[in-house]
Amino acid sequence: MKRWIVYQRERFPLAGHGPLVAAFSASAVCFSSLVRGRVALPSAASLLVAFVTSLLFFLQLRIADEFKDYEDDARYRPYRPVPRGLVSLRELAWVGVGAAAIQLALAIVLEPSIAWLLAIAWVYLALMTREFFARRWLKRHAVVYMTSHMMILPLVDLYATACDWWVAGLRQPPPGLYWFLIVSYLNGLVIEIGRKTRVPADEEPGVETYSALWGTNGAVRAWLSAVLVTAFAAWRAAARIGTEVSMLLLLAVLVAACGAVAFRVVRRGVPGSGTSIELMSGVWTVLMYVGLGAVPLAYKLWR
Repeated sequence: MKRWIVYQRERFPLAGHGPLVAAFSASAVCFSSLVRGRVALPSAASLLVAFVTSLLFFLQLRIADEFKDYEDDARYRPYRPVPRGLVSLRELAWVGVGAAAIQLALAIVLEPSIAWLLAIAWVYLALMTREFFARRWLKRHAVVYMTSHMMILPLVDLYATACDWWVAGLRQPPPGLYWFLIVSYLNGLVIEIGRKTRVPADEEPGVETYSALWGTNGAVRAWLSAVLVTAFAAWRAAARIGTEVSMLLLLAVLVAACGAVAFRVVRRGVPGSGTSIELMSGVWTVLMYVGLGAVPLAYKLWR
């Protein structure tokens, strides 16, 4: 048990992932309810299944990364849990299978027919783990690698929203929901670029980062571009539930905060400053999701 506590702390910290996934899943369910015209508190079962299933999907993504990166980790990052022998790939594989069993059990309890949406995400996750059978080509094309892997996020989000609309008897997403799925995809880009943007002093040999590929300034510009595009998509999503004005105000504050962080990193460039972009990516994502789904529903219920 101590081994797994250490692994969780180093590779899948629940204190960091929990709030992010909670905002992601709860807002998905709430937005789905609002976009189909239902102003009511979602059932506890829908919220719980969406949260636990999403959290386990992110755990499975981490496990998939352990398999994909094993050779590079063994060569360049022997301090990580798998190369140093804390846990084995075989053990992680069984954890991933156990997570899938829990996801399936929850789907059956909530609404058995929803399981096919779960299967779609599983299939895509399996293809990601195998690098779409084009590992070398993808490694040479970082942008394609990133954009193709981010497709898993709207698939997870589709399932999370289905915990509302599918359970309500619909058999296709309600009109306007696609904007929320676009936001999920773009947010994945924000987080992915943000966590792989560093200043030169923090770059590690063999560690592929966007700052190493494009330079720190180029990676920061790419991150800010992703933030701006995501802000536009979030504003359009908010328009589908009648909260575009308040969402615009929130987004303006968040974009300004992101710009200030980016300016500080580019201007100062001191060791460790790149982590502020990763932290801001998390803050951006949590507040944007909450402002898009949970808060509007809570306000309309209170009003």
